[in-house]
Amino acid sequence: MENLFLWGFYVMTFYAFLPGVISRTFGFRVFKKGKVDKEIALTFDDGPDPVYTPQLLDLLTRYNAKATFFVVGSHAEGQEALLRRMQEEGHTIGIHNYVHKSNWVMRPRTVRRQIEKTNDIIEQATGTRASFYRPPWGIVNVFDYSNLGYLRIILWSAMFGDWRKSLGADRLKKRMMRKLRPGEVLLLHDCGNTLGADHDAPRNMLIALEAYMEEATKRGYTFVAIEEMMKLTDAKRTMRRSLGKRMIISLWLMWEQAFHTLFRLKKVGNSDTPAFHYRVTKYNGDDLKFSEGGSIAKGDSVAELHFDNRMLSNIAATSKSPLATGIRMLREVERALPQLADQLSADPDAKHIKAVYGVTMIHRGADRLGFEIFKLKEGLFAKSTRIYLKLLLKVLTNTKQYSKDRQKKSEVISPRMLLMPVQKIVSYATVQTRIIKEEVERVTDSVDRVISGAAEEASSMGSKTTAI
Repeated sequence: MENLFLWGFYVMTFYAFLPGVISRTFGFRVFKKGKVDKEIALTFDDGPDPVYTPQLLDLLTRYNAKATFFVVGSHAEGQEALLRRMQEEGHTIGIHNYVHKSNWVMRPRTVRRQIEKTNDIIEQATGTRASFYRPPWGIVNVFDYSNLGYLRIILWSAMFGDWRKSLGADRLKKRMMRKLRPGEVLLLHDCGNTLGADHDAPRNMLIALEAYMEEATKRGYTFVAIEEMMKLTDAKRTMRRSLGKRMIISLWLMWEQAFHTLFRLKKVGNSDTPAFHYRVTKYNGDDLKFSEGGSIAKGDSVAELHFDNRMLSNIAATSKSPLATGIRMLREVERALPQLADQLSADPDAKHIKAVYGVTMIHRGADRLGFEIFKLKEGLFAKSTRIYLKLLLKVLTNTKQYSKDRQKKSEVISPRMLLMPVQKIVSYATVQTRIIKEEVERVTDSVDRVISGAAEEASSMGSKTTAI
């Protein structure tokens, strides 16, 4: 019995306790506080609530504030209009499990199902999937680091106990005022319908939050969503580079901009730092067959992808290793694929493409996104590509991170050709775009049938006239 207890203690320590301590103490694989000048991130858990969430959205609108909502899937069901309002008003929607249950008491597969079910609800309401995740009580297990895939774990720098009604609005306001500082990630709750919370506690939160926002606005602070806080933090860290390094990067990015203009590359999405750009061109490689059917041949039309090197530079500057750079870039690509699918669907130049194509050193894990990975055929193109990518890494990234492990370095800069069949990229299109496309195809088919019928009728009439 004693041995069984000890084994249980060891398992729980390594499965749950140590990962939680490491994440909270050292910030391993999580984001919990920004390095900015005048920005604060407001985050709200456990909603949406049909009573308090609309009041909160009204308050945020009055102060032109953007926030992040980590929704509980079971609470979001039936509240699609609220989710759409969050998105339309510029807020970010994240995941807080389908039920408010600790990851410590769930198997990894169950956690993944909770997340995917909630993300499906978010996508059905808004047309996009969430990219951020906050585990209930901030508790992670050891498998969450690899289990969550593209999701970024978001914790917090300040928590106030606002789920207790007995705290009162005045005491809550005093606690919040002590955290009126740049970079803070505030944890608040817009719903009291979870275990241990008081149903009407959000009423006090709204009173205290309004006083907090009023004072913060007077002092020149702005409220941003978590993704903006993360971008500003990355930019701040990037500025620490030496003047010479920044000048070289600026010149390289100017050259890249000239390249984009010369070859008429199109930016994916509306962000200032998109994950990639593309152009429709002809495929010049060897004939290849895709694993799930179909093929591509020399001369076929493709959408040629180009990573945005400004984003690569920002990510690499704040990553501790080439592998970390690759993982973060892969997440950005995954987030951008639905935008690319929508854009290609609407681009008349891309009407006849056979695949999405690119050559990159950041290929590890790309097959999970639907890309098929091929080695470059040895020759002048492969050799020149390796030289270019080595130079690119040296110019745009923090070269110190590459001196620690030469074996990893050689793996990362080994370029591969990525191809995604057009049928696969179409599956990434957002729900709304797919519906529109299906409707357009339905109407087009109807028009074609009408025209075909009219043509047959005219042909028949012509035959009768000839017979007469």
